[in-house]
Amino acid sequence: MDVKRVKDYIYWLYYQYLLVTCSYVLEPWEQSMFHTITVTVVAMVVYTAYVFVPIHVRLALEFFSQIFGAQPDGTV
Repeated sequence: MDVKRVKDYIYWLYYQYLLVTCSYVLEPWEQSMFHTITVTVVAMVVYTAYVFVPIHVRLALEFFSQIFGAQPDGTV
């Protein structure tokens, strides 16, 4: 793949991000604060999903397996 096309695509995505969030009208120091807060929130959401979603999925599977009559692992 052409490096220039990838670079242009990344610039286009960043421009779309600026347009959607309306942060292109902010001053440079405001943009940096906005981007810092946005990255922090996204990182916290990803970490929380990574830690807690598998636990809830496992608990839901155990709950539904008990409802529909599957035997628990400890009773053999």
